[in-house]
Amino acid sequence: MSSYTVNERGVLNNFAVEPKMYVEESEKAGFTPYAELLNGRLAMIGFASLLVMEVATGHGLIWWLANL
Repeated sequence: MSSYTVNERGVLNNFAVEPKMYVEESEKAGFTPYAELLNGRLAMIGFASLLVMEVATGHGLIWWLANL
């Protein structure tokens, strides 16, 4: 595929070549496998963060919420 064209008068047209367009068929909203996988990963990160906080401070989440 060439990046330029020549019209009927022999004038060079060197416009940019447009990329091919595509549409992604998978949806990323609602109860999809992608959303459920993301929710599970975020829940694991939150749970691990709570465990680290409890080990580092000696107090759990309930203690922190009661003393706000």
